[in-house]
Amino acid sequence: MSEQAEKKGYSFGTFKGVFTPSILTILGVIMYLRFGWVLGSVGLGGTLLIVTLATSITFLTALSLSALATNMKVGGGGAYYIISRSLGLEAGAAIGLPLFFAQALGIAFYVAGFTEALTSNLGHLLPDFLTAKVIAVSTLTLLTALAYFSADLAMKAQFFIFAIIIASLGSFFMGTPTTEVMGETLIPKGTNFWMVFAVFFPAVTGIEAGIAMSGDLKNPAKALPLGTLGAVIIGYIIYMTMPIILSASVSDPELLLNPNAMRAVAKWGFLIIAGVFAASLSSALGALLGAPRTLQALANDRILPRFIGRGYGPDKADPRIATAISYGVALIAVLLGDLNMIAPILSMFFLTSYGLLNLSAGLEGLIESPSWRPKFKIHYAVSLIGAVACFLVMLMIDAGATITATVVTSLVFYLVKRRRLNAHWVDMRYGILTLLVRFAIQQLNKLKPDERTWQPNILALSGSPKSRWHLVEMAHSLTRHSSALTVASILPVEDWSAEKVHSMEISMREYLEKREVDAMVKIFPSADMLSGAKALVRAYGYGPLVPNTILLGDTENRSNFDDFAELIQLVYRTQRNLIMLRESDVETPEEADEIHVWWGGNRDNIGLILTLAYQIQKSPIWKQSKLILKTIVDTEEEREAAKERLDNFIEEQRIPAEADILIKRLPSFYDIIRQSSADAGLIFMGMRPPHEDEKDEEYGRYYGNLMEASKDMPPIAFVLAAEAIEFRQVIGISETQ
Repeated sequence: MSEQAEKKGYSFGTFKGVFTPSILTILGVIMYLRFGWVLGSVGLGGTLLIVTLATSITFLTALSLSALATNMKVGGGGAYYIISRSLGLEAGAAIGLPLFFAQALGIAFYVAGFTEALTSNLGHLLPDFLTAKVIAVSTLTLLTALAYFSADLAMKAQFFIFAIIIASLGSFFMGTPTTEVMGETLIPKGTNFWMVFAVFFPAVTGIEAGIAMSGDLKNPAKALPLGTLGAVIIGYIIYMTMPIILSASVSDPELLLNPNAMRAVAKWGFLIIAGVFAASLSSALGALLGAPRTLQALANDRILPRFIGRGYGPDKADPRIATAISYGVALIAVLLGDLNMIAPILSMFFLTSYGLLNLSAGLEGLIESPSWRPKFKIHYAVSLIGAVACFLVMLMIDAGATITATVVTSLVFYLVKRRRLNAHWVDMRYGILTLLVRFAIQQLNKLKPDERTWQPNILALSGSPKSRWHLVEMAHSLTRHSSALTVASILPVEDWSAEKVHSMEISMREYLEKREVDAMVKIFPSADMLSGAKALVRAYGYGPLVPNTILLGDTENRSNFDDFAELIQLVYRTQRNLIMLRESDVETPEEADEIHVWWGGNRDNIGLILTLAYQIQKSPIWKQSKLILKTIVDTEEEREAAKERLDNFIEEQRIPAEADILIKRLPSFYDIIRQSSADAGLIFMGMRPPHEDEKDEEYGRYYGNLMEASKDMPPIAFVLAAEAIEFRQVIGISETQ
């Protein structure tokens, strides 16, 4: 279903659709049954601080929500919808599923509050068969039936409830304070500021009830900011006034022990009892309207089975299947009884959703993309402060519950990511990554590459991966999860078109992803392969992020090495390292599990060779292989000295390798290598660099002789170090070695 075609639902206005459910949840069970305990636990100053801190977080979130809501067409699903359209489908699901369970279990919490109020105030009038669980289940069932058949009827019922709460607050503020003034507060053993904050905070999470109705609003961009901010401000005024009256009217012990402290102050106590009933029922009803709509939005986005999101009633706006599921979850919680153990985790999920809403608005403002044009404008720093505040408060309330919430959301994110669902909307992840990359490139541009952190950033000129897979496999083994790899192919210019380039890139990327190769893909149109390769070597990259190592396959044109020698010289003179991988001319034994490194005279080459050999040995393909360092000497005396020197080097540098020193008994070094490395799976050897002003023909003859001399050998990686890096220091070779 497209964004444009999304249904209007009931088309509620600001007061009915946002303000009323929000303010009724804010002025809920905690205000009537727990606010006195909060005051008695931390005193007047502590209570005012808790109210201010909790409301500040909600207010910052409301500001962020207002900006987000006036910049997008808000559909059903509340916080899930907004987060998923900003941070992506996976992030939305990661908070949407836990948020649904928090809302569903919140239904049980509010029903339990109603049951507690009823039994404590009117329990002596109830027959014996009406136990607490019977009352809770019956209440839950009646409220669900109301929400199941018509959200409009449920919203109209909230007007009546709202009138009762206003009357009860009027009775409280009209009450006559006693002459007894509360003295120094004693904090009971086992309670602290953050524990009390955790008990109070759900009182200000009422804006979730208004956000959750987003899909049933006539004009979400107008209703969400006005209704949410209005509810937060009015709730703050009431919560800041109440403790002043209570502290002057009720003693400290009574505040701690009597949940009906408000009734003792009120002018007409029965209105407080009616207010408790109304508040708990309205909060439960608000959660019963919000939880199914979060579930419905998850189903509409195919995160859950689509039938769960099926709508009924006017405009198909009532999510009855989702309501039935919400009822089932709440019923299980009611029957289990005690919800105190899971209350901190529920608060964590509400705080997590607040934090992600703030983060979404903050990042949108920070990126400053042209599409970010909210009618309600706030500075991005305000939203980012709100996000940080949410996560800090989570840690202060309960670090264990924070970790639990983080693990659950991360697990959901991972599972949704693995399903590879395709969202039918765009989000700002590309913009976030662009912002981070821009910052990183600007910082990298100020730094010089150093030996300590060097990694091979490879441009593999492989052509089609299907035809020259050995090059891609080699490159991936060298860069696996630690550095960058680009797989490039030259497209003949006569076949060039933007559509064909795009199609080839997608095809190559999908081919690599199926084989779990992390690589970028570059298709480069050119008149011929060599010209294209040279152009890529010269120009590919951005700022400091350019390939430092070029991986080539052996030329297929064995009749003329001059052109290929020209490419090698270009690579060297642009200070790119070169790996030239030659396929084996003979069949390699299946049990070939050794990597042979031949140590010649070029110290820079051997530093790079050992670095590459160590990198490739960490890959799954070569993990069980044995790394052997080989060199050739003329006499037995030289052999003993060289063996001792290599053994000490291997031990000092912690290289998982063995040393093998051979005496020159054959006229050609290549004959010795061919004989000694016949069973190797891979051979590393150095290439000499081009001399200054050396002509292509001269270096072409050298390259041709090298190819001729290395025939009938296992796969060989010829390495030429050219980057302005002391590769001897990368692997730890001293000047004397």
